[in-house]
Amino acid sequence: MAGPILVFDSGVGGLSVVASLRRRLPEAALAYACDNAMLPYGMREDDWLVGRILEVCESAVVASGCAGLVVACNTASTLALEALRERLTVPVVGTVPAIKPAAGMSETRHIGLLATSATVGRAYTLRLIREFAGDCRVTRIAADPLVTEAERWVAGERPDPDVLRRTLSPMAQMPDLDTMVLGCTHFPLLRDWLIEFAPRPVRWVDSGDAIARRAGQVMADHQRRRGSETGWVTAPSEALSRGLSGFGFAETRLLPLS
Repeated sequence: MAGPILVFDSGVGGLSVVASLRRRLPEAALAYACDNAMLPYGMREDDWLVGRILEVCESAVVASGCAGLVVACNTASTLALEALRERLTVPVVGTVPAIKPAAGMSETRHIGLLATSATVGRAYTLRLIREFAGDCRVTRIAADPLVTEAERWVAGERPDPDVLRRTLSPMAQMPDLDTMVLGCTHFPLLRDWLIEFAPRPVRWVDSGDAIARRAGQVMADHQRRRGSETGWVTAPSEALSRGLSGFGFAETRLLPLS
């Protein structure tokens, strides 16, 4: 049965993937599931997170009647992607940092990974670096404050320039760095500010378009055409509802969890 493409994240980061899906699949209906009651995922225990991700995604799939699920969260993808594919009857597309394309375009062979502490330290991330950027120097920068700034921006507040400058300041000591991976889906929402406040110019690379392309391949035969689109949240928030409406989700509903 045709249905929307469901995009899931713990917060608003998946809205950057929504933007990519809108560009690549302009006629496809989308739904958004946001586990804002438990944000941020990176501060929680892995075993607990797997159970929570399964619960929220299963409930959102049922509530939305979706044709497929896009897990627009690095933490959720690295921890629970296979479990979701085993549990759910719809196709599931995950998210990984865009290390492979960044390595392919770097001329100096020095790339950066701007991500949350949980992502920069995961064994999964290190395996990606070894497999796809083995001939590069990869500098990993923990940038957890940017998650909060992206959440604030979607809620209608301007990002704090001092936070952006401090978070990006390590780049000033890397004169040969030419490519930066945005390794959290929250970060592309701040791209214009990152460009403005970075201490040096670099190429900024994210995985949004690759995710949208894969979703189109996997779900092309089942997409419902755009109409009234819904954002599902696990905690009521007027600011979040306004933010979701800015990305085309006219209605916000509380996600029914068991």
